[in-house]
Amino acid sequence: MLREPNGRGGSEEVFRELREGSEFSSSKPRNHFKLAESSEFVLIAGGIGITPIKAMVDEVRIRGAKWHLHYGGRDLAHMAFVDELVALGGENVSIVPQNEDGLLDISSIVENLSTDASVYCCGPGPLLEALTTACAEAGVSERLHFERFEAPAGGPDVATDSDTAFEVELRSSGVTLQVPKDKSLLEVIQDVRADIPFSCTEGYCGSCESVVLEGEPDHRGTLMSDEEHDEEGTMLICVGRSKSSRLVLEL
Repeated sequence: MLREPNGRGGSEEVFRELREGSEFSSSKPRNHFKLAESSEFVLIAGGIGITPIKAMVDEVRIRGAKWHLHYGGRDLAHMAFVDELVALGGENVSIVPQNEDGLLDISSIVENLSTDASVYCCGPGPLLEALTTACAEAGVSERLHFERFEAPAGGPDVATDSDTAFEVELRSSGVTLQVPKDKSLLEVIQDVRADIPFSCTEGYCGSCESVVLEGEPDHRGTLMSDEEHDEEGTMLICVGRSKSSRLVLEL
């Protein structure tokens, strides 16, 4: 784990408080970056974004699918799994240390996609923005899947000056609450459910994802598309609101 002095405090606390033998509680992992079925995969990782991508390399090899990994980082000394990945993939792996070869050539990667390739990427904001732009220009956005570990620049692109109040029922908790236009759904729910998990409060990590039983959510996050949330019947309560006057959550 990387210690980040200027982060949100999580890594600092781990390095400061945890020792061998320390016990702590943890929830089960939730996967919002699932590897779908495809005959070919183009995997792109930037920096610590190699963590989920490395697991995908292992999976596509098991499946016997065609694949190629493009892995960029500041320099080889800060790039994890390099030797292992090269040994596993050989010519299927392109290692691009920035101090030697510059940034990943996203335009070239997208231009050379085959018609069967699904694209999976995890990395810093500039990498994801470059990739989403290139895929949009090439008309292949539907084949792009990505995971963020930081919010996109500017946060969710949603105007908030027209927000209105609405009612939310927490079905399992047996309470109904009023959400004013100047408070988030998460803030209101925390008044009665302090145990609700959350982290980024910017709609990209998925920690606060909640099941919607009734009503029409106003999705404002970047974790998944509105259509994906509606298909799963979920919403992110840290940034999401309601298009209907009443919303019913499973909480």
